[in-house]
Amino acid sequence: MKITIIGGGGVRTPLAIPPILRRAERLGLEELCLMDIDGEKLRLIGSLAQEAARLLGGRIRITRTTDVRQALRGTSFVITTLRVGNDHGRVLDERLALRHGVLGQETTGAGGFAMAMRSIPAILEVAETLDQLSPGAWMLNFTNPAGLVTQALRDRGFSRVIGICDGANRAREEVARWLHLDPRELTAEVFGLNHLSWARSVRRNGQELLGPLLRDPDFLAGTSLRLFDPALIERMGLWLNEYLLYWYCSKEALAVVSRGPQTRGEAIQEWNQTLMADLRRVELERDPETAIGIYRAYMERRAGTYGAFRNGAPREAAIDTASEAGEGYMGVALDTMDSLTTGESRDMALNVSNEGAIDGMEPADVVEVSCTVNGRGAHPHRIGAIPEPQALLMRTVKLYERLAVEAILQRSRALAAEALMVHPLVYSYPLGKTLVDEYLEAHKAYVGEWS
Repeated sequence: MKITIIGGGGVRTPLAIPPILRRAERLGLEELCLMDIDGEKLRLIGSLAQEAARLLGGRIRITRTTDVRQALRGTSFVITTLRVGNDHGRVLDERLALRHGVLGQETTGAGGFAMAMRSIPAILEVAETLDQLSPGAWMLNFTNPAGLVTQALRDRGFSRVIGICDGANRAREEVARWLHLDPRELTAEVFGLNHLSWARSVRRNGQELLGPLLRDPDFLAGTSLRLFDPALIERMGLWLNEYLLYWYCSKEALAVVSRGPQTRGEAIQEWNQTLMADLRRVELERDPETAIGIYRAYMERRAGTYGAFRNGAPREAAIDTASEAGEGYMGVALDTMDSLTTGESRDMALNVSNEGAIDGMEPADVVEVSCTVNGRGAHPHRIGAIPEPQALLMRTVKLYERLAVEAILQRSRALAAEALMVHPLVYSYPLGKTLVDEYLEAHKAYVGEWS
């Protein structure tokens, strides 16, 4: 088997090596292909990945290429982790939004739309090439905004696409950690959209475990739920995806980001530039220990840098909402591959077409939902009716997503402005027009001309 990572020069790639090697024999994996258009990053990060594999005694072949056709030819699975516009694109997205008094976070609101403008056309090209060269392959999309990008792929007829996100399975993992259980023994009931999801149940052998823990102050303080007012959690009776912070504490989040010396994107851009400069100075083949040490220090510094909130007020605390602990998104991707390959069923939350799972959503709507994965694909669980506040928010944001996909595919400024007008974190047509015009100007090298 061959697995391909598109965006393989990304800084997280070395973290993928241990979980890949743990499953290599079971999957029959022979080749891991890292593809990136940035040859220098691919050389540095790819060398680190190869060294990590060597240290772990891995026997798979790790190849590197800047040729997407070479990367996709003969592959069984493709993991997409694109960042069109690189770190600087994220910086522009955040700063431009903040200048107009709205959040620019890269997966939601104005910033999420700007990233989707660049991500969707690029990933559609990858999907079309994959269909030509390896028509039976599966694409597992981690490119942000993951739900919106997966929606665009599905709308264009690419059915062998699943959106993945480690945060979707956080409730089950945290309950298992707290109770010292194996997560595989637990069944979670997750519903929502990517980075806008909730869990209303985590069970073991039919026994409900989540409900009592949501009333346990120690549990709340020991998980990402510490970001939220305990009274809100008690009122809802749901596990809250940590990205709901941007929705339920939007003004506070905006205030904290606005007064900070750097945005998240600016900090990551600076750290990544330092990492690459440090790695260039090391002859990895002669001194791999130094290179690995540089990378480890980088990842430790990156972890835990999101501002946190409690009881509605900002505080000086930190959480890494895209945790580097455990196997992260790669663990979700590999578990999905395992079930698709071996046919062994397992449950996890993924981004797939609704197909009647959640009441009030269209069958073709991509939702984040508990699924059973087997050799025939990912099958959403029947969730049924959900609480009205969550249902209304989901439908509003999905309307935005439908309009956003249509706007990007048609390259329409008017539709894009309408999409942002609908989004609860913008809610203004004039502001939407301004944001669209300025984003198109800022990223014209990547998005071209829109009408």
